[in-house]
Amino acid sequence: MPALVSDILKGSIAEELEIKKGDEILSIDGTKMLDMIDYNFLCKSDFLTLEVKKSSGEIEEIELEKDFEDELGIVFESAVFDRVKPCLNKCIFCFVDQQPKGLRDTLYIKDDDYRLSYLQGTYITLTNLTDKDRERIKKMHLGPFYVSVHTTNPDLRVKMLKNPAAARIMEDLNWFRKNKIPFHAQIVLCPGFNDGEELERTLTDLATLKNTVLSTAIVPVGVTQFRKENLKQVDEKIAMETIKIASKFKRVCLSDEFFLLAGEKIPPAKYYGNFAQLEDGVGAIRLLIDDYNSRKLPTKISKPAKFVFAVSYAAFEAFRFIADDLNKKVKNLEIELAPVKSNYWGRNITVAGLITSDDLIEAVKNKNAQTVVIPSVMLRPYSEDFLDGNNLDYVKQKTGKSFVVLNDNYSIKEFIDKLYKI
Repeated sequence: MPALVSDILKGSIAEELEIKKGDEILSIDGTKMLDMIDYNFLCKSDFLTLEVKKSSGEIEEIELEKDFEDELGIVFESAVFDRVKPCLNKCIFCFVDQQPKGLRDTLYIKDDDYRLSYLQGTYITLTNLTDKDRERIKKMHLGPFYVSVHTTNPDLRVKMLKNPAAARIMEDLNWFRKNKIPFHAQIVLCPGFNDGEELERTLTDLATLKNTVLSTAIVPVGVTQFRKENLKQVDEKIAMETIKIASKFKRVCLSDEFFLLAGEKIPPAKYYGNFAQLEDGVGAIRLLIDDYNSRKLPTKISKPAKFVFAVSYAAFEAFRFIADDLNKKVKNLEIELAPVKSNYWGRNITVAGLITSDDLIEAVKNKNAQTVVIPSVMLRPYSEDFLDGNNLDYVKQKTGKSFVVLNDNYSIKEFIDKLYKI
């Protein structure tokens, strides 16, 4: 895909140059860009020559002078300007493969691109990494990356990823160490495959790579009702066993679900280090609770107000604590919880990012409060669209309620700020 402009930051150099949405950046200093890595590298200069194809089809050459550190202020439609490297695996736990038809096209894309891992923190398996890719990574000192390791047992990894190239995982990771390329490791725990002794083996192997491994996150496999292969879910016993195994190793963190399943308290913030794998649900509850505890609450709001917090089952305990505390400490305020059951995906899917519009409607339609608070992760980025294709207006129409969308999924600040204005 070309380097299409999707937005221009206000007050930026690009706005002064009258670059607009829909324009295409053909080259910088005569070099055609493959991705945002090239773009960022080429922009680190005091003098630039941009070749721009306007949305009208006209091609302009723009020369400019700027300070070395100044950004142009261009937002692109994609971080990759050529073809995204596709995933060549058929993982037994792949979430994309257990989706029904009829969802947004983007939900069926399976990428395994080291550039997106570096730029956006997506996970890669390294099974399609070429010598040319390695040469570029080494030359440009790229990193850190996010690597889906799952297991370091070559035969087991081939079985789980259904790709012969998966066997060389330790060879690939040792290449990272040799070239001082840091990475974060991910393990999707599939009971009966890579748990127990196999998990201990994997963590022991990763420990040999020392500081090259910045963190290791262990998350439970997610199984929807559309799953064709029979995969066992993580239960209380396996969760407790996994917590015990992980405690033997440094910089290894479990997702919140393990502690909830085991009936254990969520660990303190120091357990999660710098929360490097927060998007994988590792430390989300701790961050939310600690953020709430750091906020100063109003003792009273000027008029009675009722809100419904629509939450995932994964975040229910955190929001129950927050709702109870707000109801106790803020006069004239009433908070009610609405845990959203995933009828669409099945009861085993408990995260907010997979909540559909109809499941949300079912959870809140009969609640007394007229204002519903939801996290932005329920919606597609930069939109009001749910993953099933319906939008927030559809939900408003079906429920007759108003909605407040909290943009920061790990903070309650926006809601507390709203209380001060009532």
